[in-house]
Amino acid sequence: MGDHTHGWAAAPGAAERARSVLAAAWSCTVTAEGTREDLVGAHTVTEDGRVLLDAPEDGALLAAVIRGPRQEPSAVLEFADVAPVPVRDRVRSRVWLAGRFSAEGGRLALRPTRVVLRRPSGALTVGADEFAAAAPDPLAGAEARLLTHLADCHADAVDRLTRLVDPARLQGAVRVRPLAVDRHGLTLRIEHARTDSDVRLPFHAPADDVSRLTERMHVLLSQAAAASCPRPLQRQRADGDG
Repeated sequence: MGDHTHGWAAAPGAAERARSVLAAAWSCTVTAEGTREDLVGAHTVTEDGRVLLDAPEDGALLAAVIRGPRQEPSAVLEFADVAPVPVRDRVRSRVWLAGRFSAEGGRLALRPTRVVLRRPSGALTVGADEFAAAAPDPLAGAEARLLTHLADCHADAVDRLTRLVDPARLQGAVRVRPLAVDRHGLTLRIEHARTDSDVRLPFHAPADDVSRLTERMHVLLSQAAAASCPRPLQRQRADGDG
């Protein structure tokens, strides 16, 4: 029994993914007026997609902007989407926003004119209006806590969920870890000796809050319990009877 048994197969769109990355990220890299600076805990995102930065008063970025020849210098912001659970290649995606800085309430404000989302499958350009109109996934702020709890306290549940994965995807696998979760589904990272791949388990309906997510996960586990016997991973065979 695999992914095709689920009725709800939706996934976040590119604009929603990009907004979710910004909502969850704690740091960003800013390039403006020939200056590149990493800022930690310094950004907020407004409902219409503007990014507000609290740049250090003694930092190179603010000095470059103030001293720049243009009153609204161009800038590029880069955000990394890092998996909260230790896996190979933890950067799940990156988001670049290009635009111009302006002053707003003592902070630097950037209204994106170009947005690029890069994922392992490739890069997508998100329209500025589409980005402004999108909202982050409702679970984005809680995802790190939810995935860490699942990996650390419910590894047995992750193993049971592999019953919903195509057996061919598990052939030779040495480890399976939760990689991502959003209101549409859970993604597992399947690691082999030298490669890895991801498989998505869609929910039967969206989970717009944590309580609904709990119910959706219980449904997946019930489906896994009704599936065939667990398929032992290669590491289990190697650690056991060979």
